[in-house]
Amino acid sequence: MNEAQTRFNKIDPKLRDAGWGIVPGSNILVEQSAYIAPGRLTTTGNKNPKKADYILEYKGQKLAVIEAKSDEKDVSEGVAQAKLYADALKIRYTYSTNGDEIWFIDMGVKSGNGDYIIPSKERDIDNFPSPQDLWQMTFPDENPWRDKFNLCALNRSGGREPRYYQEIAIKNVLEAVAKQHNRILLTMATGTGKTYTAFQICWKLTQTKWNIKGVERAPRILFIADRNILANQAINDFDQFPEDAMCRITPKELKKNNYKVPTARNLYFTIFQTMMTSPNAQKAEEQGITLPEGADDQPYYMQYERDFFDFIIIDECHRGGTVPISWV
Repeated sequence: MNEAQTRFNKIDPKLRDAGWGIVPGSNILVEQSAYIAPGRLTTTGNKNPKKADYILEYKGQKLAVIEAKSDEKDVSEGVAQAKLYADALKIRYTYSTNGDEIWFIDMGVKSGNGDYIIPSKERDIDNFPSPQDLWQMTFPDENPWRDKFNLCALNRSGGREPRYYQEIAIKNVLEAVAKQHNRILLTMATGTGKTYTAFQICWKLTQTKWNIKGVERAPRILFIADRNILANQAINDFDQFPEDAMCRITPKELKKNNYKVPTARNLYFTIFQTMMTSPNAQKAEEQGITLPEGADDQPYYMQYERDFFDFIIIDECHRGGTVPISWV
């Protein structure tokens, strides 16, 4: 049989027998839903897009990749591709199958310097694991917040679809949040959608009502940059949030608010320079005078209580994050 017939007659039934697509919360992603990368854009469309034959998803988490081959081919012919896609998606478990045989691959777990913490291994298996078994293999430890984040859908309004590496970044950041890590460094190249990735992280945090106090409310999030153009771009890119949930902290808005910082929103966008300025210094600048020695007062950031913000995003932290202020 060709590959399509092999999938229909042999592989699909085995996945159903294991509970995939039947157990609530389990999904089999194929075709458009299993895209990994769209490929190179050409005048005639996308060339050589990368997509897996199957991606197994449970509780909102992609758990495994399956590379399918015709039953006329050896199961080993899909192993290299299965590993390639699993590595791209940062998924630990992957499979190659020709419908008659199933080759299981554990990609292992590596440390930050590339050394194996858990070695990779491969073997022949009789059946695909159930969604529950694959979940337990991937997440042996319980973590309620990790599960809440996974079950919360990404915001796909406006026709935008996160790319695979953005989904990986979002997942990794939220896993760190679920593990109560206080500092998280996300490194992404220029043009890869850092602000959009930050938006999706904030969307999930807000929709799940995560906050450091553990109370029933949406988090208070500060997005801080070192240039007005970055803060303006961010608030524009967060346009799926209600307008009354966001505010842009600028000298003009502070003056309108009697030189008091806003406290009634969920998302705050500003720059370091504004937060480091004091009300008296701003008034002196507005009047075109030099602030007398000793007349300076506390900078604006000190108007916020300690831990007022549940989550702080420092954009371009290699520049702005070097500002020596302890509250960030």
